[in-house]
Amino acid sequence: MAAASGTSPTIVEYFEGEDFYRCGYCKNETGSRSNGMWAHSMTVQDYQDLIDRGWRRSGKYVYKPVMNQTCCPQYTIRCRPLHFQPSKSHKKVLKKMFKFLSKGEFSKGNNEEEPMDSQMDDAGMHDFALKSKLDIKSDQRPLSEDCHEFKESKVKEKEDLEPKETKMLNQSHAKQEKLGSGEPSSSVKVVPSTPKPGKGADLSKPPCRKAKDIRKERKRQKLILKSQTDQVQHEEKPKLNQPKSIEDFIFDTLPDKSAHQLEVRVVRSSPPSSQFKATFQESYQVYKRYQMVIHKDPPDKPTVSQFTRFLCSSPLEAENPPNGPDCGYGSFHQQYWLDGKIIAVGVIDVLPYCVSSVYLYYDPDYAFLSLGVYSALREIAFTRELHEKTSQLSYYYMGFYIHSCPKMRYKGQYRPSDLLCPETYVWVPIEQCLPALENSKYCRFNQDTKAVDEERIKELDRLRVLYKRTIMPYNIYKKRQKGPSDEAIVQQYADLVGQTCSERMLLFRS
Repeated sequence: MAAASGTSPTIVEYFEGEDFYRCGYCKNETGSRSNGMWAHSMTVQDYQDLIDRGWRRSGKYVYKPVMNQTCCPQYTIRCRPLHFQPSKSHKKVLKKMFKFLSKGEFSKGNNEEEPMDSQMDDAGMHDFALKSKLDIKSDQRPLSEDCHEFKESKVKEKEDLEPKETKMLNQSHAKQEKLGSGEPSSSVKVVPSTPKPGKGADLSKPPCRKAKDIRKERKRQKLILKSQTDQVQHEEKPKLNQPKSIEDFIFDTLPDKSAHQLEVRVVRSSPPSSQFKATFQESYQVYKRYQMVIHKDPPDKPTVSQFTRFLCSSPLEAENPPNGPDCGYGSFHQQYWLDGKIIAVGVIDVLPYCVSSVYLYYDPDYAFLSLGVYSALREIAFTRELHEKTSQLSYYYMGFYIHSCPKMRYKGQYRPSDLLCPETYVWVPIEQCLPALENSKYCRFNQDTKAVDEERIKELDRLRVLYKRTIMPYNIYKKRQKGPSDEAIVQQYADLVGQTCSERMLLFRS
């Protein structure tokens, strides 16, 4: 996909060398190693291409583990929602939620089989290591102001530039295997725009809906699901005793007098929508309690600024193309409202090919509902819903899979799923990767010994640079640059982002 008209180009500031941090997994004080860059703005296509090369964001800081050196290698993992069938333990969580909503029944003492932390708890661990860097880099606003001046003005120096048409879709993504189609179904609905403050409904509360209307909606969604499954996958006739889909569990009809009502709202977090602003304080209080109770943070650590920097600020440009999902592309908060109050929030990015899970925080009083697992299943269902309109959006990225850390292996339970080869950047089914990971923390998953990174840098001179508010190819920048050569740094950056991104993104040089 192309960037929407008026969307700012990706502008990044790459940090030289490799950073050493305390590892959140094995607790090695200097064992975690990564490369990083600050993204002042980023298109969703560029971020899609970057996470398909092992990058990941924490706020506006984008980092890539040095896989063959870091103490706990972190492999990008994605689930294939179109083929997903909930496991026995997943069904148990979904049934537990239904029982709680319908009858108010629950058991607080039987959660040992489920991860207590969020679906994306690795992001929180990495934030611990990144905190000092983010505190420093977030103060570097002169560059940001310079970037905005560039965005608002048109470049005049064109005499010795060599413009090149950028590619609309990541070639490497297209070259990789196509894993087929599945059975998309509807899930979460985006809340429509709300009236101005002081008029109409209270934005800080979910829309008022009668229980009868909610039952009708659930019945309608099940009918839609049934009509879709009747069309059959791969032109086959539906089988008798077909297993229940994830939507069958999520949208199972509640009794007339159910004990609780759960609604899920998707609100854009960057730029912040009116719904996001209206619920900001309530959402932050849930995050603060979560960090204090689950992560044992002292009360003064989960501040508003930390929350904003880590989970609200995003470099992703909001895009709403006509052929895209109804909610558009960019960064969102998926809020879980129980009886009129927020009990959990899933932070997600909606990208051209996937929904990428960033983090989850929840009210610790509701930990008995296994909200980490439940939210992941809802996000899988949400991906399937988005796929209905936007067919290429068909994957659910779960962040990093760390096999060397046993408590992080649960992400591999969402099948079918794939791991990203850290050398050739192709996707390999996780079943084929696990035997190798049992023998070595770092593995090349691609068994073709002749295969190479198809996006490896072939022409460094075509890399795009933003220098003195002017966009230029690297070969022109080299002629204008003053001072010692920075070619080694630029080469490292280019190798990590790949040829396509290097020609499309703007590397800021001062």
